[in-house]
Amino acid sequence: MGDEVFHVGDPRTLKAVAHPLRVRLLGALRADGPATATELAARFGESSGATSYHLRQLARYGYVEEDEDQRDRRERRWRSAHRATAWDSAEMAATAEGREAAAFLRRRQIEVLTADAEAFERDRGFWSRAWIEAAGMSDEVVRLRPATVAALHERFDALLREAAERDAGAPDAEQVSVFVAALPRRRPATDSPPPEDRRGSGAGSASEESRRGSGAGSASEESRRGSGAGSAPPEDRRPRRGSGSGPAEESGRA
Repeated sequence: MGDEVFHVGDPRTLKAVAHPLRVRLLGALRADGPATATELAARFGESSGATSYHLRQLARYGYVEEDEDQRDRRERRWRSAHRATAWDSAEMAATAEGREAAAFLRRRQIEVLTADAEAFERDRGFWSRAWIEAAGMSDEVVRLRPATVAALHERFDALLREAAERDAGAPDAEQVSVFVAALPRRRPATDSPPPEDRRGSGAGSASEESRRGSGAGSASEESRRGSGAGSAPPEDRRPRRGSGSGPAEESGRA
């Protein structure tokens, strides 16, 4: 698998991966390495014809490629061409096709986060004490500027890459599902609204690139530190401004 990020600028290319089976196929290749259409079909309960077709479509748009080190020449072995996918929120918000694709991927990220957290909670007895103590999720509510949030994402990405390279060959290393989110909260009606040029476009902040992700997921974490805010206050549950296909702000990486 390539180590670089696939920067998508064409809504049609992003739409190509915004498909229930394709996003799972891509996630599996990124998380678990190369596989054939037959192997992936067995994993996801699909026919090999269906997985083969969707893998070819992913290859057509640059998401996957044939593995150069295929073990079985009788059947293609596919691998992810990149470690992550990124897109520009403003570019995707400019068309209905882009908004729909970006909204699908945001929902997928939420689904994976939920599934991973529930899996970890269900399988707590499987993990060692070291993992139980190390794993977890944190949440806080603070006041930050958009530029500060963007800088935090950049710093975290760099730290994560450094840690992943350092631990890659460690005997006690496991796949770890890492999610990063920084989302502006809707202000109460009594507050002044943010300046017009800072409002979301319908697919995220127009000036920010969507955060990246593998599209996959494995074990997740327990909550270690909370903001004390609990569920969002009533005014935070109102619909976000935007296209109507998803929340106005970016939810994460895909």
